[in-house]
Amino acid sequence: MIIPLFTDSAQGRHTLLGERRRRPVELPPSVQAKIRQVFGADLSPQEVSARIVTDVRRRGDEAVRHYTRRIDGVELAQLGVEEAEWQEGCELVSPEVRRALEMAVDRVRVFHQRQPSLSWMDWREDGGVVGQMVRPLERVGIYAPGGRAPYPSSLVMAVVPARVAGVKEILVTTPPRSDGTVAPLMLAAARIAGADQMFRIGGAQAIAALAYGTESVPRVDKLLGPGNVFVIAAKRLVFGDVGVDQLPGPTETLVIADQSANPAWVAADLLAQAEHDPMASVVLLATSLELAHEVRMEVERQMESLSRREVIAQSLVSQGGIIVVRDVEEAIELANEYAPEHLCLLTRDPWALVGRIENAGGIFVGEHVSEALGDYVLGPSHIMPTGGTARFSSPLNVWDFVKITSVFGASTTESRLLADAAITLAEAEGLTAHAEAIRRRLSGD
Repeated sequence: MIIPLFTDSAQGRHTLLGERRRRPVELPPSVQAKIRQVFGADLSPQEVSARIVTDVRRRGDEAVRHYTRRIDGVELAQLGVEEAEWQEGCELVSPEVRRALEMAVDRVRVFHQRQPSLSWMDWREDGGVVGQMVRPLERVGIYAPGGRAPYPSSLVMAVVPARVAGVKEILVTTPPRSDGTVAPLMLAAARIAGADQMFRIGGAQAIAALAYGTESVPRVDKLLGPGNVFVIAAKRLVFGDVGVDQLPGPTETLVIADQSANPAWVAADLLAQAEHDPMASVVLLATSLELAHEVRMEVERQMESLSRREVIAQSLVSQGGIIVVRDVEEAIELANEYAPEHLCLLTRDPWALVGRIENAGGIFVGEHVSEALGDYVLGPSHIMPTGGTARFSSPLNVWDFVKITSVFGASTTESRLLADAAITLAEAEGLTAHAEAIRRRLSGD
């Protein structure tokens, strides 16, 4: 059997939900060889990204072209996508795919338009005021993965909320194909979603170019979107000089299923997530050994007909597993501890469990809402916190694309009313200039 099975929930908890998540990323031999070829040394993803970021910051376009040539094997004549190429690429996409993209964009837009992001002011009767001004960011950069395959859905899930938030300028960057062009599917998605500019750059060099600007790439205020370990490492390096999102890593799905679940559907959900990447994590918490065995057999049967079965196999063996739990109560406890990106509730009464979920990027309630449906057209962004960060962060949303400015105002009456407490606290902190600034307004000097 290709997917590990743990009948001891404590062992499964330790191995699947703990140990594997803490394990350092091991680069495939082919990637390690490429690093030695390009840099002449064995480097970690962090070291590779640090070298690239430093070089791009110093040499701009020249460095971007250098690393695209050495790493991707692509010679770039220009980094940006011109309008004629963009339009031509859009025309190569079939009407059926275009209609699907339009539906996805519309659903994501409608969902995010329901998010309140309003400025407010509380004007007091005595003339004082406090409030907030919510303003969209001026320019953001969206990284759209395209290494193993083009992912227009990830582009849509980031660009549309940015557009809804009112961002003035949205830049998209995605890895070029072997001939230096951008996949028509990505060009069409960017156009329909509302991107303003597009660049054919991938990896850490794309992050550095957006963070610091080059001759061809404008500097942005914030970087968002999923990517590989080099992209995430580069985001960590540029944070502070530019804003970044929640640093989404390899996708992960946790399924809770009881005896009422359809084993074939459960298996299909696990396989759908496993095909993303060899590092994708899929875990089933099954309330019975019988269900666990049925799902395992379905996994074996179904994957034989899938185009990415080699990737799926790597994911299931190294990152996946089934844990037999005592009951749904134990499953919820483990889910809250794990804080998965996706949590699928395939139980007899799934809505009864929703209010008890504390940590999850997204909750998929019931058998008829596959997580794969959420990847494309349900509405919420599928860019969600991974690696346990759902304990403190949220899926990408409108608030990721705005900034809040606090507004302070006080009347003479309110200033006098608050002065004594403020002076006391200032002096307690040893900040006598603060106290004096308040006193002078009391005395009128």
